[in-house]
Parts: sequence; structure tokens; C-alpha cells
Amino acid sequence: MFTYSFAKYKSFYKDNLILALPIVGSQLGHTLVHMADGIIVGHFADTAQLAAVSLVNSLFMLVLVLGLGISYGLTPLIAQANGANNQAECGKLLSNSLLINFATSIVLFALVSVVEYKVIDHIGQSADVVAHAKPFLRLLGLSIFPLMLFQAFKQFTEGLGFTKQAMMISIWGNLINVLLGIVFVKGMFGIAPMGVTGVGLGTLIDRILMATAMGTYVFNSKNFKAYLVQFKLFSVDLSRIKKIIKLGAPVAMQYSFEISAFSGAGILIGTIGKVEQAAHFSALSLAAFTYMLASGIANAATIKTGNNFGAKNYKELRLSAIASYHIVIAFMSLTALIFVFANNYLPYIYTNDLKVISIAAKLLLLAALFQLFDGTQVVGLGVLRGLGDVNMPTFITFLSYWIIGIPVGYVLGFQLGLGVDGIWYGLTFGLLAASILLFIRFQNRTKKLLENPIKLKV
Repeated sequence: MFTYSFAKYKSFYKDNLILALPIVGSQLGHTLVHMADGIIVGHFADTAQLAAVSLVNSLFMLVLVLGLGISYGLTPLIAQANGANNQAECGKLLSNSLLINFATSIVLFALVSVVEYKVIDHIGQSADVVAHAKPFLRLLGLSIFPLMLFQAFKQFTEGLGFTKQAMMISIWGNLINVLLGIVFVKGMFGIAPMGVTGVGLGTLIDRILMATAMGTYVFNSKNFKAYLVQFKLFSVDLSRIKKIIKLGAPVAMQYSFEISAFSGAGILIGTIGKVEQAAHFSALSLAAFTYMLASGIANAATIKTGNNFGAKNYKELRLSAIASYHIVIAFMSLTALIFVFANNYLPYIYTNDLKVISIAAKLLLLAALFQLFDGTQVVGLGVLRGLGDVNMPTFITFLSYWIIGIPVGYVLGFQLGLGVDGIWYGLTFGLLAASILLFIRFQNRTKKLLENPIKLKV
């Protein structure tokens, strides 16, 4: 009976995994860049500079997720247009997405500049950490421009089901980023040691190369010729811009509420001390690695849901979505076990500081606890995004992370004296709330879609 209950999902497991695995590879690019920065600095610099990486990532991710969210608004629209066999629409959407992403880059760079010159000195961080953080943050701000161009091309190709090329470019880009980071941080081949600034320079160069490679692929591959017939680089269509932003802006807020909660937790922990902050960064980077894997599964769920929604295959839509839930639960259960049994060893990836390792090892046990909730909530967001349902999920993320997660973490961490552990307990409660509420939303929307698709509003 147990085997039979899963039999109807068997074909969907295979299809979803085939689509998801390359997306997982390319999604990891963003996280691996920050992981590599921490690893390089942790082994070739000191604890203060590793804490600077943690601080900058906490602040920069607040800005970066806004851009990523805006760019994700393109994918469901491409998937729905492709599902409806409207190829010309896909090229027009890409034209306007490039303009939106470039304009967004300008706004985000301005925000990073405000953080660097007006904010970072006034959030209770150690002076030596702030001194290392500023030039690193400036270089990451500049890297937003090529990254957002890369995202436009990536979301376009993934929306059409072509996922392998972005993965390969991300893999090569990360290898280049690691090599450049080591050269610049340590100082090799006649280059003076740059410390933490070196990983920022490496990231900037890496993202320029990735954007160039992705754009070259899109415009030269025969796979996209039929879709680019109506593409015009400087074509402005307000109706399409509105459609992309209508989906992308709430998605940006969804990511912003979650990531800002984790970034806010990092800033709170930074007020405790730089050792605690470095430990938080080490543990959170490992948890972020598994989150991005789950996010790749979620993005595949968005594409499959969008395709089925555009083609009006509502029964397949629901079965495919549930299969994505099954996949992410199985995967995150595995990573949780890895965190439990290897918690004392994984922090050595980042540092040899025994004080940092001791705290990070305890935090990884908490990370194991919230793995399942993190995976299921991001898949829930992905499925609902494919339906074009983004406003209520945005409210759910705000409620979960900023009304539940951060306040609970603050009370447990500071008022009840649990410190770093208490803040992480709060984050876990936030993820649990998001997971439950988004699954309820998914159940209600897809059941209504099956019962009466004409009356379903998104």
C-alpha cells in the first residue's frame, strides 16, 4: 500500500529531477561564491577578516536578493508562454527583462553605497571588522551589474527548459573565482596580498565573465532562434514590464524577508562578538549551501507548474508539485543527517580557530533541525510562483520571519540568555511557520484549480 501511494508520482520524480539538477548546479553559484570567499579568507587571513566576510554577506545579501527576486519574475512568464506555444512572446519578455534588470542594478548599487558610507559604521560591529568590510562591500556592489545581466539570460533559458548551460557557466565561474581569490588574497605572481579585498575583486571579474558567456550562448545558440525573432535590445513595452515586475517584485520581497531575517540574525550575533559572528557565518554558509540545492528544486517546480498552467494541464500540475515536495523532503533529510554526524568536522572547511569551530558545531545541529522546513517552504513558494500567486505568499514570509522568527530569536537569545543558540531557535520557528502556511496555501489553490479553474484568481 505504501509503494502504491507513491506510484502515481514516479514519472514526475524523474522529469522534475532531470530539470532540477542542472538548475541546482547553477543556483549553487551564488552560494559557492560566498562560501569560497569565506574559505579562502578563513585559511589565508585572520578571524577579523573572516568576520568581515560574514558581516558583508549579511548586509550584501539583503540587497542582492532584491535583484534576484526581480529577475525570477521572468521565469514563470516564459514557462507559461512556452506552455501555450507562444514563442514570440518569450523574446519580447527577454527584451524587457534586460532593461528591468539593468535599471534594478543601478538602484541596488546605490543601496550598497548607502550601506557602505552611512550604515556599516553604526550597527555595533568591531572597528577592525568594519575596516576590512568596506572595500569588500564596494567591489560586491559593482558586481551587481554583470550578475543581473547574467540572471536575465539564465532565467530566460531555464524558463524554456534549457538548464545545463547556466550550470556549466556557473561551475566554471566558481572555479575562476576560487583561483583568483587565492591569488589576490594570498598575493601570488608578483601581486601584493590584498586580504579580504582580494575575494571581492575575484568575484567582480568572475561575474563579468559569466554574464558575457551567458549572453553569447543565448544569442548564438540555434535553440533560441525561434524565440528571439521578436527580440529587440531597446524595446520598451510597459505592459510586459508591468507583468514581470508584478511577479518579480513580490518574489523579491519573499526572498528579502527570509534572507533579511538571517542577515538580521547575523548582525545581532555580531554585537555579541566577532568569534560568534565568524561561527554563525561558517554554520550558515553550510546551511545556505543545502538551501540553494532546495531552491534549485523549487525553481524547477516553478517551471513545471508554469508549463502545466499555461497548457491547462491542472491534474499534472498538482501531481508534479507534490512530487517536488517529496524530492525536497528526501534530500533535506539526507543533508540533516550529514550535519548531525559531521557537525564537529565541517567547520574546519572555514577555519582552524577552535573557539569558532566549537560554536559552529553546535549551530550545525540546529541547522539540521530546520533543513526540512527550509526545503518545503521554498518549494511551496516555487509552486505558487508558477501559478502566478505571489502576493499572499509574500505576506506569509513576512509574518513567519519578522513577526515570529526574529522576535522569538531576540527574546530567546538576549532576554533569556541563550545567546547565539536562541537566535537560531527563532529562525527555526520562522521556517516552520512558513513551511506550514505555504503548504496550506498550495493545497487550497491547487484543489480550487481542479474544481473550478475559471474562478481561480491569481
